[in-house]
Amino acid sequence: QVQLVESGGGLVETGESLTLSCAVSGGPTGIATVTWYRQAPGKEREFVARISGGSSSTSYSVSAKGRFTISRDIAKNTVYLLMNSLKPEDTAVYYCNYERFVGGTVDQDAWGQGTQVTVSS
Repeated sequence: QVQLVESGGGLVETGESLTLSCAVSGGPTGIATVTWYRQAPGKEREFVARISGGSSSTSYSVSAKGRFTISRDIAKNTVYLLMNSLKPEDTAVYYCNYERFVGGTVDQDAWGQGTQVTVSS
């Protein structure tokens, strides 16, 4: 069973940086698609960034592009989200999601518990 543990959240000021970590156990990250989502109070969960299994291609939301970088360390089985130039509107609980596809369908799917990011103005 795949389990995810996010860490690295905290309280920062506008313009500062944070690196979130998503430690994966029970499944390899190298062939899985790992996605970061966030959910602000009173809002729906939204996509932030994704790194695809195998090809390691990345994609970002409009708000994240140019400021955030997703990466993974296969040896540590961990996916990171480096967030630069943080803004108050980035304040949210950040979640990582793990999907492993077999034959085009999701074979494994797991979510972490989330980590709080608060950006003060």
